[in-house]
Amino acid sequence: MGDKGHMAVLKHGVSDWNAWRAAHTGTRPELAQAVLCGLDLANANLAEADMRRADLRGANLTGATLAGADLAGADFFKAVLNDADLSGANLIGARSLNCWQLEKARNWQSAFRDVDLACGAPIPRRVDHS
Repeated sequence: MGDKGHMAVLKHGVSDWNAWRAAHTGTRPELAQAVLCGLDLANANLAEADMRRADLRGANLTGATLAGADLAGADFFKAVLNDADLSGANLIGARSLNCWQLEKARNWQSAFRDVDLACGAPIPRRVDHS
């Protein structure tokens, strides 16, 4: 489960969340398995966040920064990704995500994703740094 403190700040609103992120630049948000369904997360700074298996059903992620976020196994059913930045995000095993949603985002081509989400663009190779 994600960090309850991180969840509380995020659920308080995007402006509070973004201010918290600016004040805690060295902290990686822990939102794994977080239930974020239906939340308005437009323009939220979720860069580098651990959001594995997060429930994002119906969430509004318009303009959100998801660069480098780990979204493996997250549920994107009816999530809105318009203009969200997916640079280098991990979408492996994402559920209910389709090309129509993906192509509305920015930099989706650099996101790590399954073959069924190639959407006509090459899939980047993951580099193992171990």
